[in-house]
Amino acid sequence: MKKLKNEKELVKKAIAEGMKYGEERGVVKFEPTDSASEKIEYIYRLLVHDKKIQPLPQDKVSQLTMKHKLAIWASKMK
Repeated sequence: MKKLKNEKELVKKAIAEGMKYGEERGVVKFEPTDSASEKIEYIYRLLVHDKKIQPLPQDKVSQLTMKHKLAIWASKMK
């Protein structure tokens, strides 16, 4: 897995966009007390379910790989 140049910023963008996507879709209401790792996991699973991103192999799913996948997704947004 090659680290992206500005991965931290892309992960922040992915969390913001993913939260907006989930709330607009009406499937989730994020609370201020939700941790970033909870948000990352929920957004990743939602995007995989909606076929917006390719799922990771089950043995490769971790917080780090989910962040990377979301960063790639955010980098492709306009």
